[in-house]
Amino acid sequence: MATINIRVDDGLKKQSEMIFDALGVSMTAAMTIFLKAVVRTKSIPFSLEIPNDETLKAFKEVDDISSGKAKAKKYSSAAELKKDLKK
Repeated sequence: MATINIRVDDGLKKQSEMIFDALGVSMTAAMTIFLKAVVRTKSIPFSLEIPNDETLKAFKEVDDISSGKAKAKKYSSAAELKKDLKK
């Protein structure tokens, strides 16, 4: 069994761990899934593109919400969001 050490931004790690936890997988399992997809497809298993202006604007909006700069409702779970959407 091999070990891989990677360096990532603390915030990115925390956010991705929250998503993996909600999906019921560990960081190790998620990375294994990614690497298996790379081997299966012989490529990066998603599109790599330079974002257009609309996408960059959306990224900024998410960053503003995450940093508290934007007045937007935050949800602690997908279930909480779904409940609010049903109202």
